[in-house]
Amino acid sequence: MIRDFGRTEAGDMVQAITLRAGGLSATVLTLGAILQDVRLDGVGYGLTLGSDNVADYQGPMRHHGSLVGPVANRIGGARAQVGGKECRFPANQADRHTLHSGGAGTQFKLWKIGSASETRLVLTLDLPDGEGGFPGNRHVTAEWQIEAPATLRLTVTTTTDAETIVNFTNHSYWNLDGSAEWAGHTLRIAADHVTEVDEDLIPTGRLLALTDTDLDLRQGRIISPQSPSLDTNFCLSDAPTSMRDVLWLTGPSGVTMVVATTEPGIQVYDNRKPGRPGRPAWEGLAIEPQHWPDSPNQPAFPTVTVPAGGSKVQAMEWRFSV
Repeated sequence: MIRDFGRTEAGDMVQAITLRAGGLSATVLTLGAILQDVRLDGVGYGLTLGSDNVADYQGPMRHHGSLVGPVANRIGGARAQVGGKECRFPANQADRHTLHSGGAGTQFKLWKIGSASETRLVLTLDLPDGEGGFPGNRHVTAEWQIEAPATLRLTVTTTTDAETIVNFTNHSYWNLDGSAEWAGHTLRIAADHVTEVDEDLIPTGRLLALTDTDLDLRQGRIISPQSPSLDTNFCLSDAPTSMRDVLWLTGPSGVTMVVATTEPGIQVYDNRKPGRPGRPAWEGLAIEPQHWPDSPNQPAFPTVTVPAGGSKVQAMEWRFSV
């Protein structure tokens, strides 16, 4: 189902597309390829933090549910060597680093509907060479699929005519209990290292082992705000791989979400700063399958470079049950 959702500040109409299969439905917006709502039969509330107001997504909720790119997370010093040339990017964090590609981010753009059915949606976007400092004329396809009994899958494919860097992620916030905050959720992550970061959350290049630390979530445990503190990239593998389960989140009411991805990392952010208007901090957990942050400046990290004429495919899925 496709419907008009509302107009942007510039007057452009945003459309909402709802997919459904089995006991699951998901609504995606053409603005930012935002995952706006996820519903599971038998559960009387939405599982992801969304809004019915376009203005919220152009303001405090600009990263809620959006497809962030062309390079999500942080680029230290707002610069990187790409194709033998130094590229400079918007310095929108502490006036010296780039976060989520700055104002050039795909989360702010209107995507086009390529095709849509009850269970599949294809959104497309063209990014011009040099926009935001990123080289290459790039074509991006975001394919959303929903399957019974309750699986949602996103596949992002990027092609480019010049060497470039690419690291997309979905930036949804999750609360599986419909509660004011996520305290009491059980979180498990299949990672034994995280990337060490400095005071600006820029990776130092070192990996930290998780054994005997509060970030060791390999066995799963109940979490609460600041226990542990989370704005962290968990290292899942040394390179992209086939789709595999990497994270398990269960609410106190028993709703469970399993996240699978092809990506080598997953960033988890605890929502310590309020996002949705009128709602408290710690309302939801941002869970972002992606490459490791600052990869363009860290030769030992899995590469995000895509060669001229090449393509990059990134996939992630969410499976729900009660």
